[in-house]
Amino acid sequence: MDLAPEVYSMKQLNGIFVHAFLVDDGEGLTLVDTLHAVDAKPIFEELERIGRRPADIKHIAITHAHRAHLGGLAKIQQASGAPVYAHEWEADIVSGDRRQQCNTLKPMRPYILWPAQIASRVGRPAPPCPVDHLIGDGDQVGPLRVVATPGHTPGHLAFYWPERKALFASDALVNWPEFGPGWDFFMLNFKQNDQSLVKMAELDVDVLGVGHGDPIPSGGGQRLRELVSSLGLV
Repeated sequence: MDLAPEVYSMKQLNGIFVHAFLVDDGEGLTLVDTLHAVDAKPIFEELERIGRRPADIKHIAITHAHRAHLGGLAKIQQASGAPVYAHEWEADIVSGDRRQQCNTLKPMRPYILWPAQIASRVGRPAPPCPVDHLIGDGDQVGPLRVVATPGHTPGHLAFYWPERKALFASDALVNWPEFGPGWDFFMLNFKQNDQSLVKMAELDVDVLGVGHGDPIPSGGGQRLRELVSSLGLV
């Protein structure tokens, strides 16, 4: 779907309303995350809808190494030949050399997701794919600036397109079942994630993409600042 000019959003129910994003800066497409399913079907369908081909993808940016965000990576990389970018802490999980760090089995909010919490411990990892470039805070991937946002995982990244005031915050934020910080049961460091929320709230943002739940096409920065204020973080 069209989220904003040159910004496209793809959703998959499997993966709990997980989202991936395509941006077009006129020099090619940059893909942020690759959804849960290994066939990457929603991404290929979106490329066809906007009249583009896999070869038009010039960069694949990974926010973090959880299956819901990595499932289609190997398929998309093979079809596009695009280099893969990820944080150093996440890279060996992406490449299949280390399993993702497990979350607790203790029921945590939102309790409606407890079955998914259990499934995350026993599900198959994403097909492995080598990472071509290690990235960190302030680096650039296509038109996107890398914003280090640890908390959900140590190497969690957000991606910011200043010219479009678009921020792709991934699982530092969710918008299902309500708008708020990432889900408790997947959060490895709550204090770090709070600091990441404050950091992102300082950016000039209108379009806000989250990891799970619908993106916010306008007024996203204000929503984020209100959330930070309501949590007593400023």
